[in-house]
Order: sequence, then C-alpha cells, then structure tokens
Amino acid sequence: MVEIQKGERIAKVIARAGLCSRRDAEAWIAAGRVSLDGRVLDSPAAVVTAESVIEVDGVPLPEAEAPRLFRYHKPRGELTTTRDPQGRATVFDRLPAELPRLQAVGRLDINSEGLLLMTNDGALKRQLELPASGWLRRYRVRAHGRVTTARLAALAKGITVEGVDYGPVEAQLDRQSGANAWLTIGLREGKNREVRKICAHLGLSVNRLIRISYGPFSLGKLANRNLEEVPPKRLREALGLESSEKRKPRGKGFAKAKPKPNRPGSRRGFKKPEKTEGTAGTKTSKRQAAAKAAQKPARSGAAAKAKPAGSGPTNKTGAKKTGLKKTAVKKTGVKKAAAKPTSGKAVRAKPRTGKPANKTASKTGRKAVGKKDTRKSHANRRRPS
Repeated sequence: MVEIQKGERIAKVIARAGLCSRRDAEAWIAAGRVSLDGRVLDSPAAVVTAESVIEVDGVPLPEAEAPRLFRYHKPRGELTTTRDPQGRATVFDRLPAELPRLQAVGRLDINSEGLLLMTNDGALKRQLELPASGWLRRYRVRAHGRVTTARLAALAKGITVEGVDYGPVEAQLDRQSGANAWLTIGLREGKNREVRKICAHLGLSVNRLIRISYGPFSLGKLANRNLEEVPPKRLREALGLESSEKRKPRGKGFAKAKPKPNRPGSRRGFKKPEKTEGTAGTKTSKRQAAAKAAQKPARSGAAAKAKPAGSGPTNKTGAKKTGLKKTAVKKTGVKKAAAKPTSGKAVRAKPRTGKPANKTASKTGRKAVGKKDTRKSHANRRRPS
C-alpha cells in the first residue's frame, strides 16, 4: 500500500502509486472507477489516511516503488510533455517500455536541448523543482549579438524584465565568435523561458540553448536521446538522506600490530633474550629491567672517577685510545705509487726528476704500474765498430 500522509488528497495518492497523473486520477474518480472504503467516489475532494482502503477498477493500489531518478539528453524538436494534441514528438515517446511511469523535473522548450531529469516519484519531482532547494541550473548559450562583461556582472543583483522580477543570475562571457557570443548562465529559479527573456533584454538573440547541469547532476558525455539512471546512493547523498558511516573506535575489536621480527641482519639488530637468576632462557621482568637501567649511570660515573691518571690518553667519551694510527694527510699533486716487486729482489727506487720516468707515466708524476722498462740508457748502448 502507498504510504499516505495525514490529510492527503486521493488524487495525489493515486498519482504517487504510478498509475496515472493527478489530472487523470481526477478524471477516473469522476468516471466512477475509484472507490474509498468500499464506497464509489464521485468527487476528487476526498481526503484519505493511512487506514483508508483505495481501489481502482476493483483492484487495490499497488505498492509504491522507491524513488528513482534518471538523466536524459533531450535533443531539439522534442516537447517536455506527456502527450501533445498536435501529435508532435515528446521526450516520453522513445523511452523503454519496462520503465515505470516517469515525470519530467522542470521543462525545456522544443528548441532547447541538454540535461533533463526524470523521476517516478511526484514528491521528489516537486522537491527538485522548488527554488527553495537552491540547486543551480547551468546553461551554455549561443546568442547573436555583442555584450560587455559589465552588463553580465550586473545580473548578479537580479533584474526585472517586463514586470517580472528575476533573482540573481550568474553570467559570464566565454568567447566572442564573430557575430555570436558564447555565454555560461546559471540560475536557481527556472521561470518560464527565463534565459531567453534575460538575453533579449540585453540585446541578444538566442539561437542555441543547452542545459549542462541541474544541481549536482551534470550532462557529461551522455549521448543524444540516451537515458541513464542515477545510482540510489548518489541520489540520497544529493538529497542529504545518506547518513555518514561512523568510524569504529580503535581499541576493542581491533588486532594490535605485530612487532617487527628481531632477527640478525635487521636494522634493529639481533638481541639475545636476557636470563634472570635461577631461571634459564626466560626474559627479565619489567621491574628488574627498570632497576638495571637506573643503576647504569651511577656505575659508569663511579668507574670514571676511580680510573688512574696514568692509564693513557682518553677521548671525549672516556674510552682509552687503543690501536689508533696517524693517517697521512693527502696532498694534491704528486703522489707516490707503491712499488710492487715482481720477484724476491727489492726494486730500487729511481730518483724523482722533472719528467716522468717513462712515457706511460701520468701528468701528475705518478709512475704507471705495468711492464718493466728493459731499454738501455743512451750511455750504455753499444756503438757500431
């Protein structure tokens, strides 16, 4: 059964059940097709409650479906109406047959295109259409003529056109392409042909009008004449009905993080478990560890005072310098190369001269390590007889 609020008209309840519109429900009542609590009605002025039993053609009202919302890309040349007396195409003609009865949220005239919202719930339709909801509707407008940014900025304070007051309008000039200007206009009321009348007041003639967004829902890349349902969760979030998930408090119910493994090669190093007196292989208790930590500074201080003066040089930390060797300071320039003997005999070091000992010596004077130079000097060469 449809959820009925206190003191609700019967035609509204029948329309919300998805059987027909309010106008059609009133016509059904006048034709004697609707009965209330077993009595056939002849006037739509009846008010019903949750305990009322409503039947249409002898069949109780079906269960109302959950509110659903659809995005439709309306093309030019289609009317936003259920049916047209002149037989022109409407936005409902090409909808799939398996869908429930849908209603358009707001209107787009026959020459306008873009995003059109549809819903199966009359109350949701009314809620989205009211200016009190504060949802901004954005349009891309191509208009013939020229306009200044100052005149567009003045629309933010509202404007009166032909005795009709319009609220604040967000308008900006995107570009001027020849004789046409591309504008982006945003408004929150959506009165009859509001965008076209405001542009005409500015001296512009609209030749293309595209609605690109309606509140939090945008046209995006929806193809022409395509219909796509809005996810229920997103719809509830847009209406403020989706409750935020409460985070579970940390503590009970959550597993603690495991300590890092204390193994050889890790950054923390490898520590063997300490053994207590009388118990082998068991770790010391927390109290014993704290007592040992408190005694350590006292012992180190006493040991430092009792140390004899002639025990040798010490560093800043008090540790004795043992095994330290003086390292030679490296000089920039000529460096001595360590001679590597090729046999058991020691190689005689040659006196250093201004030129390198052989051709393979480096420019810095360092002797290259390689084959032994076996060439005889000029003085020891044998002269020909």
